[in-house]
Amino acid sequence: MLSRRNLLLGSAAAFTLRGAGLTSKERVNRALKGADVDRPPFSFWHHFLDQSKPAEEHARSTLRFHDKFHTDLVKVMSDYPYPKPEREWYALREEKNPFPQQIRSLELIRDGLHGQAYFVETLFNPWKVAENLSSVEEVSRLQKEKPQALLDALELIAKSEANHARRAVAAGAAGIFLAIANAQDGLMTQADYAKFSEPFDKLMLESVRSAPLNVLHLHGDKVYLDRFYHGWTASAINYSMHGTGVPISKVREAYSGVILGGIDEVNYRKLTPEDLKRQWTEAAQAAGKKFILTPGCSVPNDSSDEELSRLPHELA
Repeated sequence: MLSRRNLLLGSAAAFTLRGAGLTSKERVNRALKGADVDRPPFSFWHHFLDQSKPAEEHARSTLRFHDKFHTDLVKVMSDYPYPKPEREWYALREEKNPFPQQIRSLELIRDGLHGQAYFVETLFNPWKVAENLSSVEEVSRLQKEKPQALLDALELIAKSEANHARRAVAAGAAGIFLAIANAQDGLMTQADYAKFSEPFDKLMLESVRSAPLNVLHLHGDKVYLDRFYHGWTASAINYSMHGTGVPISKVREAYSGVILGGIDEVNYRKLTPEDLKRQWTEAAQAAGKKFILTPGCSVPNDSSDEELSRLPHELA
């Protein structure tokens, strides 16, 4: 087991790229307010596959990644599983602390960052958690055969995740990064999303509505983007402009909050420095001042350090 001292050692790096005039926190704060920045704040991420490892290992993976690549915003990858009941998967109860290992990781990440950068906590929405507890097919079957049982289970998951969200913010997170993958054509109709998912997704966000950086991650290529421009207690949207084919300029026409995106996550490993510069300059111009440069989702888990370093080097 790592000692606290060894875990945090080397994690006090100033989160500024070479030649930059603002700190990471200042840069993100200014982007949130729509003020001028020296360059767009940026982040990227991939899964460390730490779900079976101790909290200290997960925190170390996170701190090392963000120290190495000098990101302005730390997006914590949270893959610890939701507690599974002994009986039917939907025979749930409200969990006061559903992810204790993750809370411990967040505390260590907070201490390792020394206040130099914001971090946000990833949460998968209740529909996805239900699928993880059972299967895509089982959730679909329950929706058709016992819709009230599914609604009851989703509500309990949402309340439990809201409890975790509050604990995460209390541990220092600037907000939650709520991943929603079912609000898209081909997976769920808008009517079904409105009934079986939206109320519970909003419940989670409402639980931490005062946090400065709650992000809606709209996952998929056929997302119902229009549903999310208004009426949500989140300050930012993250989506894949390359996957959806919806340019940032079109989103900006309808959405006044912070946009996270611009980088092609699927083809990230193949992007040259010239490609990256073109993508971030075009995205920044289209988004305006309320903008954080990110991929539309995780970059490939097997990306090499050389491939990952291209983007921060280009921003230097």
